Amino acid sequence: MSVIAYIFKIKGMIRELFLFSTLSVLVGIYIGCKKEDTSPAAIMEWQTLEVSASAYNSVQYQTGSANPRITAWGDTLVPGMNVIAVSRDLIKDGLDYNTPVRIEGLEGVFFVKDKMHHRWKNKIDIYMGNNIQKAKKWGRKRVHIHYLVENIAADIIDVSPNTQ
Repeated sequence: MSVIAYIFKIKGMIRELFLFSTLSVLVGIYIGCKKEDTSPAAIMEWQTLEVSASAYNSVQYQTGSANPRITAWGDTLVPGMNVIAVSRDLIKDGLDYNTPVRIEGLEGVFFVKDKMHHRWKNKIDIYMGNNIQKAKKWGRKRVHIHYLVENIAADIIDVSPNTQ
């Protein structure tokens, strides 16, 4: 075997050893660094609630506001947005500002951007832009809604990364 062939053989063995070592280190790092899943999906869960649902529009006589496009939280409504207003008792139940909500019978995900007068209980109001006929057609009905809340079990178990 010539010296050059011997050098290429050693070089190939070193390359294989390097690749094997690198792979072993990466696998070790992956296994050692794998932590509890702390992604939002792991600490959030969908809750279901039956509520009374009506619809509202960006018109002054319905909102009682000088600017009917401004919500109680200060957001500006634009027709086409998937937005709901919630009664204040539901805020305490986890339907707080920007909570994602699915409404049975309607497509898409809605977001809590508005809150209703204190007199209303267990009620949502679905924003329907300027389409008054669509809101009237919806009327008032009992619906099931599904909304994301923090998983209470995630508060009980330690999901923070190990500091060892």
